Amino acid sequence: MPIVLPGTCRALALLAAGPVVWWLTCGQNMLPAQPANRQATAAANSPVGPVPVEETACVKRALEFLSREVARWPADNKCFSCHNNGDAARALYHAQRLGFPVPAAALDDTNLWLLRPAEWEHNGGEGEFSDKQLADLQFGASLLAAIDSSAVRGDEALGQVAARIADAQTPTGCWKADAAGSLGSPVTYGPFLSTALASQLLRTADARRFQPQLDLAQRWLRSQRPENMLNASGALLALDDGQDHQAQALRQHCLALLRDSQHRGGGWGPYRNQAPEPFDTAVVLLALRRAGDPGLDGERMARGRAYLVASQLDDGSWPETTRPPLAESYAQRLSTSGWATLALLRQQPNR
Repeated sequence: MPIVLPGTCRALALLAAGPVVWWLTCGQNMLPAQPANRQATAAANSPVGPVPVEETACVKRALEFLSREVARWPADNKCFSCHNNGDAARALYHAQRLGFPVPAAALDDTNLWLLRPAEWEHNGGEGEFSDKQLADLQFGASLLAAIDSSAVRGDEALGQVAARIADAQTPTGCWKADAAGSLGSPVTYGPFLSTALASQLLRTADARRFQPQLDLAQRWLRSQRPENMLNASGALLALDDGQDHQAQALRQHCLALLRDSQHRGGGWGPYRNQAPEPFDTAVVLLALRRAGDPGLDGERMARGRAYLVASQLDDGSWPETTRPPLAESYAQRLSTSGWATLALLRQQPNR
């Protein structure tokens, strides 16, 4: 699997992409507000408002990039990557469901791979980013998206994956796909985002069978007060629709943190007052889309999406979000690009 190397190539890439991308990513600029008439139309007609032309064009560029890379990885490396064939492929399946043109050849190999979960643990890609639980979550989320888009019929495979993920739940109720104490990233989701994906997979596979695990996860969530953007977003994505006092308190805590922490450049960084990152911004947008108040968060989400559009690179990808920042990683670039594309796709009609 790819190795992260510290360096300055990301900074040079941002400079090469143009001053707008550089200043937005480094947190020195403020995006212009949406025109007042567009904001009024959005508030009146749709929870997320009309999709700007430049946003749709951005999504199309991203899909072209992801289609190339998802198809290329197994052909070139004789293995399947949870970043290419997991996170990146998941965005392609969602786009396919929405009617965006995705070449069939881009997903042919991934379709077959996702139906063979017994092979996921030994796919020829063992390396620095070969966490088996994370692979189950990434490939599992991609399998869910493939089933949802009618690309595969994978109920049997989904049941196998769900059983493995259920067994990996910690005694406290969460799932952990990273080293203890580290800030989650595109290759180490952290406990909240991992719990969100695991819960979604178990609920879809067989909610009755996995109800004990789902209940335990909800009890753990209600006892938490996350303090960074990724964890707060993951909590909102994982939290059920309960209106009990604990659920409402957690929901309001997370929403207040996200609303107070948006950078003046439009995106979100890992912590309040830190420069925005594409991965953090994408996950925040997904969380606000699920749990936010459209009337309160419409303009905020529009600025976040505008940040993603402005920070896209010429090849259709996004600069990788790494911990610490400004490192180089192909794996994290693919996962970051998959999440950014997914966040923008959720704003499209018929999402």
